[in-house]
Amino acid sequence: MFKLTFKRGGIHPKDMKELAKDSAFEEMPTGAKVYIPLVQHIGAPCTPSVQVGDYVKVGQNIGLANGYVSANIHSSVSGKVLGFEARENAAGKRVRHIVIENDYKYDEVFFEPLENPTKEEIILRCKEAGIVGMGGATFPTHVKLEPKTPIKALIINGSECEPYITTDYRLMLEKPVEILKGVDLVKKALDTKQVFFGIESNKGEAIKNIIKHATDEQLSVFELKTKYPQGGEKQLIYALTKESVPNGGLPSDIGYIVLNVSTCLALYEAVCLGKSSYSRYLTVSGKGIKRPANLHVRIGVPYEEVVEYLGGTNEFVKIISGGPMMGVSMHNLKTVVSKGSSAILLLTEKEIRDVSPTPCIGCGRCARACPMNLMPMLIDDFILHNRVDDAKAYYAMSCIECGCCAYVCPAKRPLVQSQRLAKKLIREKDMHH
Repeated sequence: MFKLTFKRGGIHPKDMKELAKDSAFEEMPTGAKVYIPLVQHIGAPCTPSVQVGDYVKVGQNIGLANGYVSANIHSSVSGKVLGFEARENAAGKRVRHIVIENDYKYDEVFFEPLENPTKEEIILRCKEAGIVGMGGATFPTHVKLEPKTPIKALIINGSECEPYITTDYRLMLEKPVEILKGVDLVKKALDTKQVFFGIESNKGEAIKNIIKHATDEQLSVFELKTKYPQGGEKQLIYALTKESVPNGGLPSDIGYIVLNVSTCLALYEAVCLGKSSYSRYLTVSGKGIKRPANLHVRIGVPYEEVVEYLGGTNEFVKIISGGPMMGVSMHNLKTVVSKGSSAILLLTEKEIRDVSPTPCIGCGRCARACPMNLMPMLIDDFILHNRVDDAKAYYAMSCIECGCCAYVCPAKRPLVQSQRLAKKLIREKDMHH
């Protein structure tokens, strides 16, 4: 079978998926308290809808979306609201968390399951249930389901190109029927018939399993080349359709919507089971963890409890929330599982490159590896010399922060950080104009 891929750039890191890919999902037991962050999505933080002393149930709304780009938040346990606490999230920002004491009864309050829902009911349920993109971007899904332009096709992202992470792979093996039902609901919400389901070639079992369970004539499963960042929206769209998203544009501008496998499953659960988004499937991996595994965890559980459940650690030197390419490095395990936690990695000395950067040697490897066709070495230089307008002129805002540039850089320059800083400074400058 001919394997599809994107036009240029990209890299082939060791995928390291063998550590966890054969471990079926386990239900992780929840501890005595959960700490639920009021920010678990791109957009405005939630306004708490509970007070200290309130009794809450599993699935009950405890945080109301604030504005259009925001997402409701629900309790993952039943018990008493003990208070509010500022804790660090994965990105190192201090965020308000609602602290709930677990009474271990797990009394639930679910939505009414919907039989044959209308387009409007699907979108509303998605909004009520607080579903966000679970591939790591955490963009509120109901916003995606109301594009301004007609949609030619829905693209399902099953590429999971980040090393170590095996969450979507396991879901495609263990819950194919539920994922495909979720896909049908999204199709209905978007008024589109055509579905392209892209899965990387290193997930052969998942490809077979989705094909085996797919009943929809208009769903095509494509095998993608195993290459990073195959799962980036723009790269995936090009691989499957040979169309390019314009600079600064959105997939919907050219008639496509991309959703991740885990997000489709969450949508199925919200519509067909009435479950709000209060738990998630994630991978815990790396040679620094005693027992790598794939887990189903309630939101608000501290990473340290997850690690303890898996038998503790080996000598590790780095903690990453997410994948090694695009995830964020953390200085401790006090962060809690939230909607965007796709993985927790504990890496040993041998798994990371701990070296100091040296000056750029002008080799151009970063530009060759960049899937967005940018010049990372120039943007890095502009930012070092505070030339924000030049960085903008060189399309720094189009960077997808995939990390290919830093991965191939022989001088070990922190190129992703400089592109990220460039974007931040450009945004700040634009706001003042």
